Amino acid sequence: MALNRLKQGFWVACGVTLVAGIAWAQHDMKHGDEHKGHHAEAHGKGSAHAHDFGPDTRELVKYPAKMREHTLAGMRDHLKAIQEIQAALSRDQFDAAAEVAEQRLGMSSLGRHGAAESSKVMPAGMAAIGTQMHRAASQFAVVARDASATGDLKATLKALSHVTAQCVACHAAYKLQ
Repeated sequence: MALNRLKQGFWVACGVTLVAGIAWAQHDMKHGDEHKGHHAEAHGKGSAHAHDFGPDTRELVKYPAKMREHTLAGMRDHLKAIQEIQAALSRDQFDAAAEVAEQRLGMSSLGRHGAAESSKVMPAGMAAIGTQMHRAASQFAVVARDASATGDLKATLKALSHVTAQCVACHAAYKLQ
C-alpha cells in the first residue's frame, strides 16, 4: 500500500513537472527577455534557474562537426534511456531499469559512446562531470538490482537523481558548438 502511494506520488510529481515545464516554456516564448535580468541575479550562475534568465554564461566547447553530432546523439540516447528507466521503475521492473542504466549510461557504456575520443576535446570539468554521470548510473544499477529483492523504489529514485544531477550540472556549465 505504501509503495503504491509512493508510486502515485512519483507520477504526480512527474506530471506536475512536465506541465510546469511546458507552461514555463510557453511563458518564455510569449514574454521573451523582459524578466531575465533580475532573475539571473536572484539565482546566480550555475543554479538550476540561471540558464533560464540573463545571458548565457556557459563555457563554449568547440567540437569537430562529426564528433558534435555523435555527442548530441549520445545525449539524446541518454535522455531516452532515463525515460526507459523511469518507465521500467513504474512497472516494478527493477532489473530492466538496472540493465538500461548500466548498458546505456553506466561505466559499461563508455566504449559505445566513444567517451575516450570525445573526452580529448572536452574541458577537464566537463569530462569529470561526464565520468561522474557514468559512475552514478552504474551505482543506480546496483541499487535497482537490490530493489528487485527489497522493492525499495525510494532508494532507486534517489540513486537516479544522482545521475540526472550530473546531466543538469553539465548542461548548466557547458554548451557545444
